[in-house]
Amino acid sequence: MPTPKRVLLLDDDAMLRTSLAEQLSADGTYAVVEASSCADARTLAGEGLYEFMILDIGLPDGDGRALCRELREAGVSCPIILLTAADSDADTIEGLAAGANDYVTKPFRFAVLMARVHAHLRSHGHSEDAQYRIGPYTFRPSAKLLIDPAARKIRLTEKETNILKFLHRSGETVPRETLLHEVWGYNPAVTTHTLETHIYRLRQKIEADPGRAQLLVTESGGYRLMP
Repeated sequence: MPTPKRVLLLDDDAMLRTSLAEQLSADGTYAVVEASSCADARTLAGEGLYEFMILDIGLPDGDGRALCRELREAGVSCPIILLTAADSDADTIEGLAAGANDYVTKPFRFAVLMARVHAHLRSHGHSEDAQYRIGPYTFRPSAKLLIDPAARKIRLTEKETNILKFLHRSGETVPRETLLHEVWGYNPAVTTHTLETHIYRLRQKIEADPGRAQLLVTESGGYRLMP
């Protein structure tokens, strides 16, 4: 089963927040981190990368738009969706100007909210700002970089980057043949030995002990990135 992706959900309406969290977590795709105030969300936002964030506008200790702007200024790049009970052009413009990707008015259908979220995730995945968490590293595909907790940069080749991108996106064991086709295309001249060589080199870069891989592991018939 794929490793759940973290989502930050901020809303002071406990009933709505619980309902959304249950629906988001239902199939195991997402692990929801809940917050009921700007202060809580601010603290939680600094505790790792998130797949996306959903922020309410009206909160007991502030405005979700101001928090969104603050998070963007702090370097948060994932999609942010704002929720509001009001529906006005001025509010929408202000929210988007704060750095939000979208603005959803309550009440809403969960399917519509997620359709918008997934549209922004697709765009984000191809953007220069996309970054993900791989073990202790921040992964920046567009820059072909891993950044360790000490802010040291690990340079990656294009193929190494594409291997990590596909394994991260899959979240589960990927057969060698599938990974070969995804990274190199249907090229009969490329063999599993080519893939194994790249996996070996990647482990030399990212594993504390390359001989005992903890991040990029071999499983039955393929490879998997561990959380």
